[in-house]
Amino acid sequence: MKISARNVFEGSITALVDGTVNAEVEITTPGGDRIVAVVTEDSVQSLGLIVGKPAMALVKAPWVIVVTDDSGVKLSARNQLAGTVQHIEKGAINSEIAIKLVGGTLVYAVITNEAVMELGLKPGAPASALIKASHVVIGVRD
Repeated sequence: MKISARNVFEGSITALVDGTVNAEVEITTPGGDRIVAVVTEDSVQSLGLIVGKPAMALVKAPWVIVVTDDSGVKLSARNQLAGTVQHIEKGAINSEIAIKLVGGTLVYAVITNEAVMELGLKPGAPASALIKASHVVIGVRD
């Protein structure tokens, strides 16, 4: 399978909370990194999602928000993934940031060069990737 999403979190479904319209699905990678998605109940049924099933969470890099200091602010993003900046690939307008999570997963974000400077991002610096659960697409293999 070839996809355009830069972030692929492969693992197993470790939690599934059904609702009337939507369900919350948690996928945990082998390294212990977790990502939560909100999908429709129709998707739960059509993909056969159950706890323990192998699955992947897909997230496009432009949907990832990078923060370096919470300043005591509480955020509504369900996925707040702390790590360390691994690599920065600078372009003319935007940069691709790779953040290595505690469990070893790399999360990629595309942000403006101005944001890179304002946040003081550089390899080795602490940073967190914020991803709304509604921006996560779930996939399973047949």
